[in-house]
Amino acid sequence: MSAPSKPILLTANYVSGYKVDRVLGLVYGITVRSRGIGGNIMAGLRTLKGGEISEYTEMATQARQQALDRLSEQASKVGANAVISVMFDSTEIGNTMDEIIAFGTAVVVTPVADAQQFVKLS
Repeated sequence: MSAPSKPILLTANYVSGYKVDRVLGLVYGITVRSRGIGGNIMAGLRTLKGGEISEYTEMATQARQQALDRLSEQASKVGANAVISVMFDSTEIGNTMDEIIAFGTAVVVTPVADAQQFVKLS
């Protein structure tokens, strides 16, 4: 696999068509976000009506993307060209902030000579 500018990020614990040559270890990306007071007021008003609170949805989407970007940067720094078993976790800090973490296992992968790869699921 030629070295892409960004590592491949996968939730699976393998990369189809590739073999893991080296496991480099745990990598992660963290962000802590807080909605400003104006956003909290608008979101609070929306809860009265019900339905999706778009301010929080947008914030959560941006936070997850930033955590993934930071995960990718850390993986590149350790020499990985893929990160397997990528997951998210989040924690509320106080009543106003959320920590979002993306984490996984940094690996170096290369294409398998025989592209056929079987995965045993039991």
